Amino acid sequence: MIDKFNPATVHEPSGYSHVTISSAGRLAHLAGQCPLDLSGKVVGLPGDHHAQTAQVITNCLAVLEAAGAKPGDVVRSIVYVVSPDSGVLSAVWDQLMESPLAESFTSASTLLGVASLGYRGQLIEIDLTAALRS
Repeated sequence: MIDKFNPATVHEPSGYSHVTISSAGRLAHLAGQCPLDLSGKVVGLPGDHHAQTAQVITNCLAVLEAAGAKPGDVVRSIVYVVSPDSGVLSAVWDQLMESPLAESFTSASTLLGVASLGYRGQLIEIDLTAALRS
């Protein structure tokens, strides 16, 4: 069971929950998913946040399925976007919230603008933790 809520003593968030509590006995900690295709190449070069986000969504769905989880089982997400522009971060967030992965971001979630990520040309990475059902 996963409980999500927002205490009355903090601001009302836009789409996510401040607190996510899982009574699941097992958690799947998934490696940060990058915009790499099956051959290991970064997609969306140069500088295409939309294409890279689409690939990361595909990769996240694949690793969730491999772990025996669904987007609704995610209890924590961190989204890293290479950009100092809040408009770019908002566009990535909007794309995520319109995708089949959207339910992942209704739990405790953080969106960060960062200076760089591990692969040359990489603009986005998503780190997920999921509660596994018995």
